[in-house]
Amino acid sequence: MRFMLILKATGYSEAGVKPGPAHSEAMAAYRKSLAEAGALLAAEELQPSSAGIRIQYFPGEEQPVFEAGPFVTGQGLLAGYTLIEVNSEEEAVNWALRMPVPQGFGTFGIEVRKLEEQADYARNPINRALVADLEDQLELLKTYLKETKI
Repeated sequence: MRFMLILKATGYSEAGVKPGPAHSEAMAAYRKSLAEAGALLAAEELQPSSAGIRIQYFPGEEQPVFEAGPFVTGQGLLAGYTLIEVNSEEEAVNWALRMPVPQGFGTFGIEVRKLEEQADYARNPINRALVADLEDQLELLKTYLKETKI
C-alpha cells in the first residue's frame, strides 16, 4: 500500500526559512532509513506558495479563475511530501512518527493519506506486460480479419 506523508506548511516554510543543518541531516538520515527498508518512493520539499498559482473552477463559470501566491497559511498549504510503500496504515503512521520535527519553527503537522489502489494495478510490471501482450494479439486479430475480409 502506498501512503503520502504530507507536510503542512507553516509561516516559516512559507517565508522560505529552513530549520538548519541539524534538521537537514536528520531528514537525510530518516530518508536513508526509509530507503534501506525499501519503503521510500519519493520525497520532495515544495517552494513557498508565493511561487505558486492556484486555478479554481466555480459552478456556472466557463473559465477558471487564476490566483497568484502567496496564499494564506491556514488554507491547508503543503510544504512537502514523502511517498512510501508499506504493508499497513499502522506502519505508515509509525514512519510518520519517526520523521524529524524541526524545533522552534511553530506547529509542525503531518497528514498520512493512502493512495488509491487502482494505481497499483497500472504500476505492476506483470500487469503492464499482460496488457501489452493483449494489445499485440488484438492488432494481429484485426490484421487477420482485414486480410481475410471476415
